[in-house]
Amino acid sequence: MSDQTADIGRIKESAKAMSKIHREFEGNANPAEGLDVNTLGDKGLVDVFDDFGSNWRIHRERLTDELEKLAQLLSTVTKTYEDIDHQLAEALRRTDNQ
Repeated sequence: MSDQTADIGRIKESAKAMSKIHREFEGNANPAEGLDVNTLGDKGLVDVFDDFGSNWRIHRERLTDELEKLAQLLSTVTKTYEDIDHQLAEALRRTDNQ
């Protein structure tokens, strides 16, 4: 049997952090949106920002999906560890009471 430990508090914190990051990514659209020649002063620069915005949207969507999956996974891991810990504690209490 291997000795494995898990810092449940750290896993919970990580799940909350991933959820927060996920919300931030979900809520923040293209940072280049609305920038035009009047703002940037050059059509070529506007085109570069438009390309960036398109790429950002695609990658942001992928990152958002992955962040959501990771947050859910961490939450599931936390619950599973807590359930196992509770079941083991109950089994030990029953053994002590025999």
